Amino acid sequence: MDAADQLPESGSAIREEIARLEERIAALTESLDRCEKLSLLARLVLTGGAVWLALVVLRILPFAPFNIVGAIAALIGGIVLYGANASTRKQTLAAVAQAEALRTHLIGRLEMQTVEESEAGAETAQPRWLH
Repeated sequence: MDAADQLPESGSAIREEIARLEERIAALTESLDRCEKLSLLARLVLTGGAVWLALVVLRILPFAPFNIVGAIAALIGGIVLYGANASTRKQTLAAVAQAEALRTHLIGRLEMQTVEESEAGAETAQPRWLH
């Protein structure tokens, strides 16, 4: 059984599913915002570790175990955080694209109704679409 077999059939069920998808898209968009912030943090930690290590190697900071271990830990931590965040961001983008495609498909399945507007005294009514 694929996803197309599980789509709602009635108009009200379609509207409910569209609303649920819009909530999911909003939540995923918030997750993407957090990913952007984590990406910035990862780059800052990575840059900080590289600068720290460079200062130790150039003997501007003392060549002490704490400085070497701290700089290398910052470098590795920045790399790991950046990589993990990048894969999470990629998966979230794919989930947003999938949810938006499904929402678009469901909107296309709604049966549109024509509502006619008539002005007082006008003999011709102009139709407009409502969903």
